[in-house]
Amino acid sequence: MVKKSNMMNMDKQTEGRIIALETKLAYLEDFVNQLQNAAAGQEKTIERLQAENSRIAGKLQDLSDSLEEIPDRRPPHY
Repeated sequence: MVKKSNMMNMDKQTEGRIIALETKLAYLEDFVNQLQNAAAGQEKTIERLQAENSRIAGKLQDLSDSLEEIPDRRPPHY
C-alpha cells in the first residue's frame, strides 16, 4: 500500500508540474504574439518614416539647388 500511495503522490506532482508548464507556455505564446504585432507595427512606422525622410531630403536638395551661392567674404558693414 505504501508503494501505491507514493505512486499517487508522484502522479499528482507530475500533473501539477505539467499544468504549471502548460500555463507558462500559454503566457509565453501570448507574449510572443504581442511582440510580433509590435514588431510589425514598428516596421510599418519605419517604412513610413524612411519615405518621409526621402521626400524631405529631396525638397531640401531642391531648395539648396535653387539658392544662389553666398560668397565667403565679410559683409559690407564690417
